[in-house]
Amino acid sequence: MMEEPILIQAGKRGLFSMTSELNCKHSMTTNLKLYGLRISYYTGKLEGYLRYKEIPYDFVTLNPRLMRMLRDKTGAAQMPAVELPDGRFMTDTTPMIAWLETQHPNSAVIPNDPLLRFFSHLLEDYAEEWLWRPAMHYRWSYVTDRMHLSRKIVDEMMGSVPVPGAIMRAIIRRRQRGEYVQRDGVDADTWDHVESIYLNTLERLESIFQNRPYLLGDAPTLADFGFFASMFRHFSQDPTASDLMRLRAPGVFSWQARLWNARVGTTPYRLLQELPADLEPILRDAGDAYLPYLNDNARAWQQGLKRFDPVIQGVQYRAVPVSQYRVWCLEQLQQHARAVPETHKGQVQAILEAQGCWQPLFALDEPGSHYDEGSDAPFRGRKVHYDNRKPGQFG
Repeated sequence: MMEEPILIQAGKRGLFSMTSELNCKHSMTTNLKLYGLRISYYTGKLEGYLRYKEIPYDFVTLNPRLMRMLRDKTGAAQMPAVELPDGRFMTDTTPMIAWLETQHPNSAVIPNDPLLRFFSHLLEDYAEEWLWRPAMHYRWSYVTDRMHLSRKIVDEMMGSVPVPGAIMRAIIRRRQRGEYVQRDGVDADTWDHVESIYLNTLERLESIFQNRPYLLGDAPTLADFGFFASMFRHFSQDPTASDLMRLRAPGVFSWQARLWNARVGTTPYRLLQELPADLEPILRDAGDAYLPYLNDNARAWQQGLKRFDPVIQGVQYRAVPVSQYRVWCLEQLQQHARAVPETHKGQVQAILEAQGCWQPLFALDEPGSHYDEGSDAPFRGRKVHYDNRKPGQFG
């Protein structure tokens, strides 16, 4: 859900077409344009979805000119962004997928069954937001990983910049480690807890993929793409995390490759009839850690703070950035829960209560994100509103 801001204002041009790979007969002029980078967490999520749904697209590697263009068109320099054939621009992968599903409804990744539909939303939100911190930690905290990734960024993005590569790589390492690790609450006191999020998730997913190919059945759903964001572009490819995945969870390694290769035309669309018990450990993680964190973040937002000090599963984090987007995540989860039909509300509530999710989901009646007040997502730019007591003023 939360997209990656584009922090490094340098690069080279690139264009890659998926048309021939997907064996589509559409004209190039009818393709989506997907703006992003090959190492990007959320770009990988959306690209995986487009490949699965066999939606023709052209991959456009970001460069300084395109970054300025995206900022002008969307109000924010973030990736991925999509340009539609009619010239409209979209941002934020979850709203983008929701909109694309209305245009390509076959083999829906957002299930029609009310129970699976709600839990696909909850699992997706948990996966892509809660695994962000360990994904960035493994990429930039370990020397081997940050040396490797800084080179990949320079090679992909900055070939035309007249600055020695070694200097550019050093700048990237300092910037990314500082912004996404040290200033996101990862220190000596929280290091083990951050890594436990990844390791526990591997264990939970491994047990699931021993039983079926995807989280909710024989076809991928929104929940799979939520986990795919980190598991594909970070954990399965970055050196340290990838070694751990291959050794501890080969079934997860197979799943992320299977999802990358999946196509609606060849994947049987069979989903489960009920929520399986092997998802309960992940839901307990959401109830124990993620949803309480969303509440703490929302309370800090309501106080007009830019940083806060949450205690997560007994571990003290310090000076964690307040996220407007994650206040909106909490609002969206509440909205999805309230939208469950009466015929299924009791069942959904019983599952959430059993896994410790119900109380933290509704601890705040009105989180007040002011993120998408016009209901324009995904056709809107990101604005950051640090004082929700003054609607309309953004900083």
